[in-house]
Amino acid sequence: MKKTVIGAALLALSFGFVFTGCNKKGQTPAAGSGNAAKASGFELALTTDSGTINDKSFNQGAWEGLVAYANENSKTVKYYQPAEISDEAYAQSIDLAVKGGAKVIVCPGYNFETSIWDAQTKYPDVCFILLDGTPHNEDGSDTTIGPKTVAVLYSEQQAGFLAGYAAVKEGYKKLGFMGGVAVPAVIRYGYGFVQGAEYAAEKLGVTGLECKYTYVGNFSATPENMAKAASWYNDGTEVIFACGGAVGNSVMKAAETAGNGKAVIGVDVDQSSESVTVITSAMKNLGQSVKNLVAAYYSGSFPGGKVLTLGADNDGVELPFDSSKFTKFTRAEYDELFKALASNSIAIKDNTAAAEADGLGTKIVKVEVIK
Repeated sequence: MKKTVIGAALLALSFGFVFTGCNKKGQTPAAGSGNAAKASGFELALTTDSGTINDKSFNQGAWEGLVAYANENSKTVKYYQPAEISDEAYAQSIDLAVKGGAKVIVCPGYNFETSIWDAQTKYPDVCFILLDGTPHNEDGSDTTIGPKTVAVLYSEQQAGFLAGYAAVKEGYKKLGFMGGVAVPAVIRYGYGFVQGAEYAAEKLGVTGLECKYTYVGNFSATPENMAKAASWYNDGTEVIFACGGAVGNSVMKAAETAGNGKAVIGVDVDQSSESVTVITSAMKNLGQSVKNLVAAYYSGSFPGGKVLTLGADNDGVELPFDSSKFTKFTRAEYDELFKALASNSIAIKDNTAAAEADGLGTKIVKVEVIK
């Protein structure tokens, strides 16, 4: 079930173009440039959320799936980067994509919920794929999903559960969860992580587990985030689940500096190539999700007007087992656990279960919520 994550540079070379750093207006072309593209425009498009197209996380995972489909099916494709994080800037980016010829636009992230709600009416002939969110107006009173819009959610609690189980199986007892912003998807990852650790402890007869738990309030690589991670490692934390986009880069640097086997669990995509400290990643199969939906568009079976929730039962989440640095967690054990999640024989609480992670009712894992 491994999904290969290709580096941005290699991806660029494979399509005969170079990422030159998309400017603030998002004018850098991707694949499909040339006479054909000039004549018909770029029919597949993605507009990035906060961060860049090569963020080694959410934007990149979705983009790689879109480019892969375009390459395999001779379609033109381009990405656009909003000038800032605002509804207005996201709307402008969508406008550019439509003017550029887009028939399908991928929007990765809950920040697009309002702009997609507007755009689906403004551009009734365009199909929208909203990842990790559902359309709504500014005050949330209208949650209409247009007939050509599909909202894709993920069972992040299952991915987090797999990561928490793996951490305890590998022998870690002092855990950490460092989330970005406390949005539902991040909370689900964290709650799943804690419950996975608890489940493993019960099954393996392990006691004395501790988990520091916090949200840093951003999705950035900052000195402050690195300092926080470093203080946790210095205080005895052995592995941190870094769940916040570029926050992971700060945690990885802290782990590398701390040494002594300090480890990191990545998020969203396979981040094993980012640092030797990454032992595994709690993944959403973003690329495959995008490929499947674009393929549905071209086959005339696009599930417009629906909210799709992707989990273990349809390979929407996973750990990249083949690239993980496991020494005790075997493939057979992983497959058995994954199968149990897919059949819903293991109940996992989601973000609605408790106000804070220390309210999940774990008996073995002592959760310390840090504000």
